[in-house]
Amino acid sequence: MKAWMGKIKALILMGLMAVILTGCGKENLTALVPKGYGADESMKLIILTTVIMGGVFLVVVIVLAYVLIRFRRKKGQENYIPKQVEGNKTLETVWTIIPVILVIIMAVPTTLVSFDLADASDSKDHINIDITGNQYWWHFNYQDEDIQTSQDLYVPVGEKVYLNMISSDVIHSFWVPSISGKMDVNPENTNTMYIEAYEEGVYWGKCAELCGPSHSLMDFKVVVVSKEEYEQWVADMKNYDPEKDEPESAVAKEGKDLFEENNCMACHAIGSSPVQVGPNLTNFGNRSRIAGYKETTKENLVNWLKDPEEMKPGNLMTGKYPELNDDEADKIAEYLLQLKVTDVTPDSAGK
Repeated sequence: MKAWMGKIKALILMGLMAVILTGCGKENLTALVPKGYGADESMKLIILTTVIMGGVFLVVVIVLAYVLIRFRRKKGQENYIPKQVEGNKTLETVWTIIPVILVIIMAVPTTLVSFDLADASDSKDHINIDITGNQYWWHFNYQDEDIQTSQDLYVPVGEKVYLNMISSDVIHSFWVPSISGKMDVNPENTNTMYIEAYEEGVYWGKCAELCGPSHSLMDFKVVVVSKEEYEQWVADMKNYDPEKDEPESAVAKEGKDLFEENNCMACHAIGSSPVQVGPNLTNFGNRSRIAGYKETTKENLVNWLKDPEEMKPGNLMTGKYPELNDDEADKIAEYLLQLKVTDVTPDSAGK
C-alpha cells in the first residue's frame, strides 16, 4: 500500500510540475498569443485540432466508462461469456470511416494555410529579404535596398514581407512563433514564405531544427516598427559609409585599429558588403543580444571576444584570430559597441 501511495504522490507531483512549466517561457516567444497573420492562422488550426482530438478523447472515455460499468463481471457470472461481435462489418466500417473524416477535416485547412503562406505570386509588390542560415547565426539581405545585416530583422508593421531562405551549411528552421509558423532552411534550395506582423515590438525567433552543438543558442529577433520608422531605418542604413565613420573616443579608435590588424574584416563586414563568412556588424551597437542570446553589455562582449567557444560551442569564429589580452578585447569591444547607425532600435520598437 505504501509503495502505491508513493507512486501516486510522484504522479501528482509530475502533473503539477507539467502544469507549472507550461507557464514558463519568454515574452513574444509563444504560438499561443498570435501577433501576425501566419501565427493567427496557425492558432486557428491549433484550436481546430484540439477541439477534434478533445472530442475524440471525450467519446472514448464515455464509451469506456459505459462498457466498464454496463458489462462488468457480476456475482454468479464468473463463467459467463458475453456475445462476441468480432467481424461486425457495420462496427468496423464506422470506426474506420470516422477517423478518416476527422483526418480530412484537419488536413484540408492545414494544406490550404501552408500553400497560402508559401504563395509568392505578389512578392514583387512587397519587401523581399534573402535570409541565409549559418551555424549559428542568421544573415539578412534586403533585395531592393542594398542593405546587409545580421541577427536583428527589421520589418514594418502591417505589411507583407517575403522571406527567401537558404542555408550555407546544414538544415536549419526559421521560426518566429508569435508572428508565423516554421519554414525549413535547406542548403540546396530556396524556400519562400511571408510574414505580416500586426503589432510593433520585438519578437524572438529560434532555429527549430537541430543543427549542431549550439543549436539552442541560434536565436534572432524580428524588430517590428512603424512604417515611418522603417523608412528611417532603411535610409540610415543605406546612407551609412563605414569609411567616414570615425570613432569618437580614443579607446574606440585603438579598438578599430586592432579590429583591422587582427584581420576581422576578412570574415565580418560593416556596411553593404555582401561578405557572409561571419555576421555583418553594421549597427552592432544597437543589437539587443551578443552571439544571439547574451545581453548586450561590454563585459559579455569582452568575454565573447576572448573565448567564443566557451559561450557558443562549435562556432566558426573560434581560433580564426590571434588570442586577445584583456586590454585588446576591451578596446575592440569599445569600438564595436559604438557602431550605431540609426536611432531606430529594438528598444524603441513599439514605443
